[in-house]
Amino acid sequence: MTSATTAPFAPVDTGRTLRGRRALVTGGASGIGAAVARELAARGARVVVADVSGDAARALAEEIGGEAWVVDLSATAELDDLTLEVDILVNNAGIQRVSPIEKLDPDDFRKIHSIMLVAPFLLVRAALPHMYANGWGRVINVSSVHGLVGSPYKSAYVSAKHGLEGLSKVTALEGGPHGVTSVCVNPGYVRTPLVEKQVADQAEMHGIATSEVLERVLLQDAAVKRLVEPEEVGSLVGWLTGPDAAMVSGASWAIDGGWSAK
Repeated sequence: MTSATTAPFAPVDTGRTLRGRRALVTGGASGIGAAVARELAARGARVVVADVSGDAARALAEEIGGEAWVVDLSATAELDDLTLEVDILVNNAGIQRVSPIEKLDPDDFRKIHSIMLVAPFLLVRAALPHMYANGWGRVINVSSVHGLVGSPYKSAYVSAKHGLEGLSKVTALEGGPHGVTSVCVNPGYVRTPLVEKQVADQAEMHGIATSEVLERVLLQDAAVKRLVEPEEVGSLVGWLTGPDAAMVSGASWAIDGGWSAK
């Protein structure tokens, strides 16, 4: 017998658990975002692919039967009055700059925080009224292992991701009574264009050959010595939006090959 305040748990078919839901994935045209968009579409959601690259966003939206939203998330003032009628929000868009603090361009620091912290706040702010009205919502913040630990030469990225972790926790606390959950997903280095673009910069910063970057920098702290595949992150996001994860909120889900276990 179950009490009035508990619900029996039963396995569910995850095949089309998001039928009738509308999802928004930022940075959705490539890398992790594209993998997430495909996963949510496969689970039945109507996915809005938001990206600064219009052609890529439209191509993926056509592939998965979704919609494209061409948007520059660094222009945060344009998001102040935004209203979003989405049930699932995936804050994924991001950029990277590798530089010592004393040499980092202040505008690069501001831009990274605009895209990776200010814009997620504004998108959450725009989406919550619809989620609250329907008594259901999922906010997935694609953070990073760098939302949990630091690394040299990434002051802007690491600080933005740490801020995103805090935003996610507050969203979870405020959203819980309204049926809205909020979590962070924390990958290590993922096989994406964003990571590939870092190799030359990392080699210069560490004084090593580009061929050594993967082993000596990117995978040095991971117990599992390989890059994370975008589809692995997409699969985790898919589970976190489903009914089996209804009690998962305010947490950070590391998918980093054991990096953050130290």
